[in-house]
Amino acid sequence: MSTPRHAVAVVGGACSGAEAVETLAARGIRVVVLEQNDRPYGKIEDGLPRWHDKQRRQEYAKIDAKLDRPEVSFLPRTALGKDVPFDALVKEWGFSAVLLANGSWRDRPAGVDGADDLLDRGFLYQNPFIYWFNHHEEKSYDGPRYGAADGAIVLGGGLASIDVAKVLMLETVAERLRARGTQCDVVEMEHEGLASFLAARKVRIEDLGLRGCTLLYRRSVGEMPVASARDDSEAEKARAARVRERLVGLSTEKFLYRVRPHAVARRVVAEAGRVTGLEVARTEYRDGKLVTVEGSAEVVPTPLVISSVGSIPMPIPGIPMKGEFYQYDDWDTGRLKGFEGVYALGNVVTGKGNIAVSRRHGKFVAEHVAAAWLGVAAPGERADALAAAAAGAAAARREQAEAVAAAVKERPPLAPEAWERIRSRVEGRAKEIGYTGYREWIRKVTPPDLQ
Repeated sequence: MSTPRHAVAVVGGACSGAEAVETLAARGIRVVVLEQNDRPYGKIEDGLPRWHDKQRRQEYAKIDAKLDRPEVSFLPRTALGKDVPFDALVKEWGFSAVLLANGSWRDRPAGVDGADDLLDRGFLYQNPFIYWFNHHEEKSYDGPRYGAADGAIVLGGGLASIDVAKVLMLETVAERLRARGTQCDVVEMEHEGLASFLAARKVRIEDLGLRGCTLLYRRSVGEMPVASARDDSEAEKARAARVRERLVGLSTEKFLYRVRPHAVARRVVAEAGRVTGLEVARTEYRDGKLVTVEGSAEVVPTPLVISSVGSIPMPIPGIPMKGEFYQYDDWDTGRLKGFEGVYALGNVVTGKGNIAVSRRHGKFVAEHVAAAWLGVAAPGERADALAAAAAGAAAARREQAEAVAAAVKERPPLAPEAWERIRSRVEGRAKEIGYTGYREWIRKVTPPDLQ
């Protein structure tokens, strides 16, 4: 092929990455997508519980349409820092620019004494737990087997932690019902609502011998980040607090888990190398500051603690870090510190998806979307809420992708030898992994259970 004016590498092909790909390709820029997984769907596939099935397929189709085009070369099973060193991609491949859309796949440390020493022995993090839930029923699944446990405790307070609590409730109820000979599907149970599902079968959760799980949050229910305030006025803050309380109340009523506010985990308790309890203390506000109340600690018996306190980017050799995040010269454009032509977008910048107001990166952060993710939207409201959220998120991604595209446009044209070097490396990697084309590849690597 003739030498394009520009060629850009996009690391990660999910929501933000696919948006950048479409924006760049529409301007005549050749794009090479480096995707670490078999499929490019990111946390749409592996970060959201599988009951979001209809929305997930819609998002898959959108991503497919943006990546399956002649101006785009897709390289799956190609992880930055492992299969392709960061310095090599930036300095040796010859791209006009490099865009990091590789997301946040590392759980933020729980910060609880003894927790990490008991990892996979009664203490878990959200990301691997949700991945297990999404895939463990597939015939080809060969990953860790976690399972759910009655009386589990979830640390968090945001939408992701509520999803974890719902998984625990659905899985434990399903297990007990199946033991009694009642066939059930957890996705159908979620769609119907656990309380309604049990009521229709004249079964109470107490009849199943279950205690249910508890979600701990260090502040009040009205401060849980499940709905956003529209501005900083006191009236709007009060309205948002009421909305949060209502949403959380409806969700706990519908899925039968408990929320314990003003509670902080201090220490994981273990016997014989396994979690048996969690030391929890009470918090309160004093002079406007949240403090732990001395003498309030108690040990709550539990066989399982799951931390869901946020996600952060995976460290990659060569990428400068500042604390838990990559280091940027400009957070609004995601320009990486110390590198010309290297930008980041999406959750790799924001972590939890809602750090910078000007970025509006997070998906489904408005209150009507919170209702949809919580599963408590009124009849007929869910589709509209999801559509509005998707439109807002797409607009935010387009805004950033266009800013990056404009910056790329100003760079000197790509030299023929640089393009030949890129093309040769891309073709070599594709041959190495057996990749011959986007649609064919997606059909090949999609498990029959998901088709």
